Amino acid sequence: MEHIIKKEGDMKVEGKIFLNEKLLKKVEDDAIQQVKNMASLPGIVGNAIAMSDMHVGYGFPIGGVAAFDEKTGCITPGGVGFDINCGVRLLTSNLFYEDIKLKIKNLVSDIFNKIPCGVGRNSDINLTDEQLDQVLSEGVSWAVRNGYGNEDDILHCESNGQIKNAKPSNVSPKAKARGRKQLGTLGAGNHFIEIQIVDEIVDEKAAKMFGLKKDQIVVMIHSGSRGLGHQVCSDYLRKIEDEFPEIISKLPEKDLAYAPLGTKIAEDYFTAMSAAANFAWCNRHIMAHRLREVFKKLFPESEMKTLYDVAHNIAKLEEHEVDGEKRNLYVHRKGATRAFPKNHPEIPEDYKEVGQPVLIPGSMGTASYVLVGTNEAMKKCFGSSAHGAGRVMSRTAAKKQFKAEEVTKELEKQNIFVKSASWKGVSEEAPGVYKDIDEVIKAVVEAKLANVVAKLKPFGVVKG
Repeated sequence: MEHIIKKEGDMKVEGKIFLNEKLLKKVEDDAIQQVKNMASLPGIVGNAIAMSDMHVGYGFPIGGVAAFDEKTGCITPGGVGFDINCGVRLLTSNLFYEDIKLKIKNLVSDIFNKIPCGVGRNSDINLTDEQLDQVLSEGVSWAVRNGYGNEDDILHCESNGQIKNAKPSNVSPKAKARGRKQLGTLGAGNHFIEIQIVDEIVDEKAAKMFGLKKDQIVVMIHSGSRGLGHQVCSDYLRKIEDEFPEIISKLPEKDLAYAPLGTKIAEDYFTAMSAAANFAWCNRHIMAHRLREVFKKLFPESEMKTLYDVAHNIAKLEEHEVDGEKRNLYVHRKGATRAFPKNHPEIPEDYKEVGQPVLIPGSMGTASYVLVGTNEAMKKCFGSSAHGAGRVMSRTAAKKQFKAEEVTKELEKQNIFVKSASWKGVSEEAPGVYKDIDEVIKAVVEAKLANVVAKLKPFGVVKG
């Protein structure tokens, strides 16, 4: 269901939010105001958009989507987020529930021990300056060239795991220092590695294309660009504020700081953001490689394939049709997932008949979904969809309401086994902290932005 926010004040376009009535009742007024603020930015095309998992964010709401004309528009770090290219990778396996059920605790523990999780945990990959610049330039290709994963993984990543205009020289030494020892690490917050069971197949044709079967074991990785991406965002927010004080003074909120497209600082941010995005794709890729090693040790017959890897905090230059005319637009997706339809040139060749996989994780302890993008999504919201369940309370409130030990015990009763780097992380990410994922998916489908292929249920969870 679509709700239109009429133009008022400085809004240049209308707002459009994809919520059903149940979800609309829970959206903060401040999140609605952030959609109106998005609509006031120069060169915005179409609508200021928010998805069914929307909630208050920095600048844009989480779930925000906005496209800007390449000549008259702008680029804003608040429309991408601090965790540049936070995203999701889904791996399929040739294993089924019966194959692993007796070893699930061992499997969760081994993953936790193999992949660094939580604040302050570093990678065992020691990158030279030259190697780090190569990661920032090449993304997933660097990993494959250095023995991590394979060519098929590249083919099943959004943009093949690389934005080609990335410039490592525009990433600050401080950002590089923060990322140098974090390649192949999960991080903390809402990031996770989740062993899942294919619970329900809804679209048999698409499921077959994606290699999904009932009761199959799959693994979902949710992580991003770690400290490197956070520092890139911080660096350029300060630079934009220093460079354009007259713009900042007129903004409805400072968090919407932007650089006009065509300026040097806009180009510098875009190429630095692209480098951070490449780092994030490489990060998830190496974690996937380590997951394969863990599975192989416990289950020598196991084989794992990348179904897809998709970003949900990113800005990209894309071609879209607007009012019958093809235009190049800088599309910002902040807590929103790309959802391109079948036969789109940017999706993997073997998925062309059905469309791009859309990966939407739930909260710890609730279902996740695999969907496919639609032509309607291209028309309504620049080929975008929701990216997750969306929070309904702050981390501070969550810690007060949910006790980690109780959450863990309750999940184990549901046959979901959790291992976390901290009790705090479990409390902050308890299932009750998030919207009802089934309602979020229902709103996505009702708006015809994506169609469900399969429902996945959690079995083992590793958190930072």
